Amino acid sequence: MNILVIGSGGREHALYWKLSESPQTEQIYAIPGNPGMGASAAIALDDHAAILRFVKEHKIGLVVVGPEVPLMNGLVDELEAAGIRAFGPRANAAEIEGSKSFAKNLMKKYGIPTARYEVFTAAEPARAYIRQEGAPIVVKADGLAAGKGVIVAMTEQEALDAVDAIMEDHSFGDAGARVVIEEFMEGEEASLLAFTDGTTIRPMISAQDHKRAYDGDRGPNTGGMGTYAPAPVMTPEMTERAVEEILKPTIAAMAKEGRTYRGCLYLGLMVTADGPKVVEFNARFGDPETQVVLPLLDSDLVAIMCACADGTLADVPIRWKDGAAVCVVLASGGYPGPYDKGQEIHGLADAEAMGALVF
Repeated sequence: MNILVIGSGGREHALYWKLSESPQTEQIYAIPGNPGMGASAAIALDDHAAILRFVKEHKIGLVVVGPEVPLMNGLVDELEAAGIRAFGPRANAAEIEGSKSFAKNLMKKYGIPTARYEVFTAAEPARAYIRQEGAPIVVKADGLAAGKGVIVAMTEQEALDAVDAIMEDHSFGDAGARVVIEEFMEGEEASLLAFTDGTTIRPMISAQDHKRAYDGDRGPNTGGMGTYAPAPVMTPEMTERAVEEILKPTIAAMAKEGRTYRGCLYLGLMVTADGPKVVEFNARFGDPETQVVLPLLDSDLVAIMCACADGTLADVPIRWKDGAAVCVVLASGGYPGPYDKGQEIHGLADAEAMGALVF
């Protein structure tokens, strides 16, 4: 089978690597890919017509969509309409990540545990709510913000500044047209990804992501500076609770809403004294969680992804290796603010000689 991976980051490189290991894989391509991924085509992610042409010309049997933006923009819908098997949710299901207010309202409607919240479309009522609630408090841009639209404000002033930045200064563009303001949850964060075909849910190994830019859990939030799997806080009992109390009701709720969810559902959760609660959902594999979860997978990823797309996940065995994995993200100086791109990366061969995977 010929396979196409959509995306260019470390997550997509890890997917490309794992898919390449499958005995079912004949040729594998990436759009737009990166220099570490091998065969790639310089096609823009938003050029769906060119992607469809590439898929037909190269007789692609499975398209794996990595990033959230093409999912939200309906790439899977267009592929499926053309009779092409795709791994990932359709646009109306990907809204679980694309709109935090949609996700929060869904959880409220179906009794899925999460933080108390309010949604605002204007800055002044948001400020008034912050003054009423006090700090610590969490301010989130409603839309996609590359993992950087969440501000955990430890003081009231920080929260007010966050509202100004999102809604008045438009730091995240249209993503900040609405804000979600949530209660601060005490506990330990973890990530639990799951494969699903819209009915069957198969959780992966848990992971713990560290988002702060600097050592000692200091500095601004990033898309993730490092992660390890499994997460010690996710005991078998806690994982079972997350599946039964969050993942199963969420997949059932999405189906009931006419938004059948197929692909990978990423559950960002807080393990509190009352049990697991949802921090966020993502409609795709996490980055950098993918880089530690996939090396521990001891099954054929192509078979699993095809089963998710075909509705036959219950028939596919999924095994995991014993042990653990850790990933450290190297970023150019200045990240997550302005930073230089295009610099040469040295030491790749040395890292690989030590037995490390470089994505």
